[in-house]
Amino acid sequence: MLAPALPALADEFKTSSGIETYLIMSIFLLAYAVGPFILAPLSEMYGRVVVLQAANMVFLIFNTVCGFSQTKAQILAFRFLSGLGGAAPQALGGGVLSDCWRAEERGSATAVYSLAPFLGPAIGPIAGGYLVQYLNWRWIFWVVSIADAVVQILAFLFLPETYPPKILATRAKKLRKSSGNKDLHTEYDRPDRSFIKILLNNLERPFVMLFTQPTIQLTGLYRAYFLASFPMVWEDKYHQEPGRASLNYLSLGIGFVIGLQVSGPMIDKVYKKLKVHYNHPGRPEFRVPLMFPTAIIAPGGLLLYGISAHFKTHWIVPNIGAAMFAAGLILSFQCAQTYVVDSYERYAASATGAAAFIRTMAGFSFPLFAPGLYKAVGVAVGNGILAGIAAVICLAAPAVMWKYGERIRARSQYCAG
Repeated sequence: MLAPALPALADEFKTSSGIETYLIMSIFLLAYAVGPFILAPLSEMYGRVVVLQAANMVFLIFNTVCGFSQTKAQILAFRFLSGLGGAAPQALGGGVLSDCWRAEERGSATAVYSLAPFLGPAIGPIAGGYLVQYLNWRWIFWVVSIADAVVQILAFLFLPETYPPKILATRAKKLRKSSGNKDLHTEYDRPDRSFIKILLNNLERPFVMLFTQPTIQLTGLYRAYFLASFPMVWEDKYHQEPGRASLNYLSLGIGFVIGLQVSGPMIDKVYKKLKVHYNHPGRPEFRVPLMFPTAIIAPGGLLLYGISAHFKTHWIVPNIGAAMFAAGLILSFQCAQTYVVDSYERYAASATGAAAFIRTMAGFSFPLFAPGLYKAVGVAVGNGILAGIAAVICLAAPAVMWKYGERIRARSQYCAG
C-alpha cells in the first residue's frame, strides 16, 4: 500500500538514496519476518486469541503514529514496531488452520484464509495511489488504522480460542476450582517444569526449526518469489499517474483470486485421490504434486511481464503476465502452507512462522537492490533472471520433498506422527 507513496516519502524525509527510500517500505517486512519467532511460540503457551489481540494492538498503535512521523528515524522505528505487531496473522494462521480443520479440508480452508493477505498487496496500492494523489501519504496509515480498529473490536467480541492445549487447560482450571482436586492436569501440562524453562523452550523452538528442519527450509525457499519492479514499470516506462498506475495491481488481485479458487479445492481433491491410490491414511507429501506446475506458471508470468514491459506493449500484456505470476504464487503458497501444517500439527504456528521467515526476508531485501538490478540489465533481463531462479526452485524443492520428505520428517522431533 505504501509503494505509490515512495516518491512523496523521499521528498518529505529527504532520503539520500533509493535504498533509503525503499527501506521505509521494506523495514516493515523485516519486523514481519522476525515477529513470528516471538508470537508463534507465545501462542503455543497462552493460546491464539490473547496473542492475536495483543499483537494487533501493537500494530494499531504504531501504524497510527507512523502517520505523525516528522523525521526519517521516526518513521523507520514506527514502521518496524508496527511490523512486529502485524506479523501475528502470519505467525498464527497456520496454527489456527491446524487447530480447526482435518488434513482433507485444509486446502480449501487455507484458500479462504489466504484471500485477504494476498488481495491486500493488490488492492492496497490502489487505495494508496489515490490517497497520495488527492490527500497525502499520512492518510495511508490512518485509513489502515481505522479499518484495523474495526477488526480489533470484532475480534474482541467474536473470536474464540482454537488451540486445544489452551482450551483443555482452561477446562482443567475450572475443574480444579469446582472439585477442589489440585491434581487434575491435562496431557500437555508439565507441573514439574518452571515457567522460565517452559518460556525459553517455546521461544527457542522456531529458531531450532528454521536451522534444523529441512522441511521448513525447503518450503520457505520454495515460496521466496519476488516482484519488485511494479511501481517503476507503470510510472517510469508507461508514464502513468500514481492513481492510474496503482490500478494495474488489480491484475495481481485477479491472479490471486483465480489461483485461490482453483488451488483450494484441487489440493484437497488430489490429497483424497492419493490416499485412495496409495491405500494410505494420508501424509503431507500428497500436497507436493500440485507444486510442479508452478515451475511453469510463475516463471512464465514473470517472463511475459518483463519482456512486454521492456518493449512497452499494450498495458494489458504485462498485466496478463503479472496475473499468471500471481496465480502461480498462490498455488505454491497453498501447497507449501498445507504441507507444513500437516507436518507439524501441534507446532504448526512455530513451523509456519519459521518457514515464512525466508520468504519475508526475500520480500524485505529484494526491493533494496532491485532498482540497481533493473537499471543495470533492464526489466526484461532482470525478470528473466528471476524467472530462471524461480523455475529451478519450483522444480528442485518439490522433487526433494516428494522423494525424501517422509524420511526427513521421520528424523524430526517436532513432526506429527
